Amino acid sequence: MRLALFDLDNTLLAGDSDFEWAQFLIDQGVLDREVYGARNQAFYDQYKAGTLDIHEFLDFQLKPLARHPRAQLDAWHREFMATRIIPMIAPGTAKLLKRHAEDVRMIVTATNRFVTAPIARHLGVPHLIATDPEENGGEFTGRVAGTPSFREGKITRLTQWLADQGKTWANVAESWFYSDSLNDLPLLARVLHPVAVDPDATLRQHAEAHGWPVISLRG
Repeated sequence: MRLALFDLDNTLLAGDSDFEWAQFLIDQGVLDREVYGARNQAFYDQYKAGTLDIHEFLDFQLKPLARHPRAQLDAWHREFMATRIIPMIAPGTAKLLKRHAEDVRMIVTATNRFVTAPIARHLGVPHLIATDPEENGGEFTGRVAGTPSFREGKITRLTQWLADQGKTWANVAESWFYSDSLNDLPLLARVLHPVAVDPDATLRQHAEAHGWPVISLRG
């Protein structure tokens, strides 16, 4: 198996879908701007600094999903895709994905599946590991299900995905992971071909020290 893994936010996208979803709900008047705007920015700053408490953030991010019917959430998401996400796709994304057309392609993201599954479908990436919101009868509970795919959790979830295919890491002959974030250092260190994409300062320094390729999808 040849496995091509892609982070989503600030990698394939020239922006962060998690942050933008909350901003979209604020702009729609669904969330209070004064209360949620500052918290959303604070969590995003913590993520970029590598200090994010993922469970605290998920409590903030998933609770609004539980307050509205799924049909309304899906309608909002369609507008979100059209107005926020599609314009945010990095210029080099399609070419990079095409380069790995013969490999098993997968997006591995900490952002929840409700936000990211339509994005993966739009990009034509058949496999997705994302943080799973808990559901009950098709509606969201506001809680997380299982292990969030964040930091080391990405390795945990990917190892489980391989097991579900009847495989282990030993069956992966070639592996790539493309990411922008210091938070992805655990999985970048696990694959055979780590690639830093428009990286933050910490990841850039680490990539240069270890001889990892550094590329941009935004030019």
